[in-house]
Amino acid sequence: MNKWESNFQMGETLTQDQLENFEKHGVIVFRNFLTAEKVKLYLEEIKRLEKTWLEEKREKINGIPLKFGKDELGNKTIQRLSFTSLFSDALHELLNDERLKQLFSFLIPFDGRIAENEKDGLVVNNYLNTPNSKFSQMGWHTDSPRDLFLGQKIMPMLNVGIHLDECLFENGGLRVLPGTHKQGFLKLLFGKKYFIDNKDDKDEVGFDIHPGDLSVHDGRLWHRVKQSPLFGEASRRRVMYVPIVTGKYKPKDDTSKTPFYHLFTSKVHK
Repeated sequence: MNKWESNFQMGETLTQDQLENFEKHGVIVFRNFLTAEKVKLYLEEIKRLEKTWLEEKREKINGIPLKFGKDELGNKTIQRLSFTSLFSDALHELLNDERLKQLFSFLIPFDGRIAENEKDGLVVNNYLNTPNSKFSQMGWHTDSPRDLFLGQKIMPMLNVGIHLDECLFENGGLRVLPGTHKQGFLKLLFGKKYFIDNKDDKDEVGFDIHPGDLSVHDGRLWHRVKQSPLFGEASRRRVMYVPIVTGKYKPKDDTSKTPFYHLFTSKVHK
């Protein structure tokens, strides 16, 4: 297991080096995408949404189940929030940041778009490692099979993580297998046991992540979230995931049914 070094900064356009790096590895990290003030603002918005949804006793948003757990004091928390930008002006404005549209270049020749009301929308993952935690890690997976579950062809997509907490390499966090976005169909489906396999892989890489950093990985890339060796607030990792998709536009609303794959993943998240 190795640490991946990155000093990329996002400018007015993506550079040729950045495009080639992503084409080869299927993953890239940009430093300092958000200012400290913006990080604080989005954390406040996430806390507000969590409080509101707990008070309203919400179970799903647009058919996507919320995932619940408990903090170190035993208080109920929401560990995975979906479609958050539809309930927050600040988060909605974030998705209109012109810099995010630069990332569409990673999908050429396909036309990319930000899926604010598709898939699971703007997702917030709130990992916290406690004795009561049910969502402190996520096993190996790719993001592609959900297309098959929905009865459609696997289409290129990007999963864009906007990181709100510091997570150094030795403290767990995102792990990827670089280059696996170019694997064949069988390895895409059967290369590892989806969500169940949490084992270290000799070829995986991780990152030193700081608040405000932005990561991008190809949806076909094998990746996981490694559990933190720390507990309580020291282990907390809050990440906003922006889906950038291609293909037919498929919006969701409060009448949408729960996709089958969510019924499965709810049984294997820890």
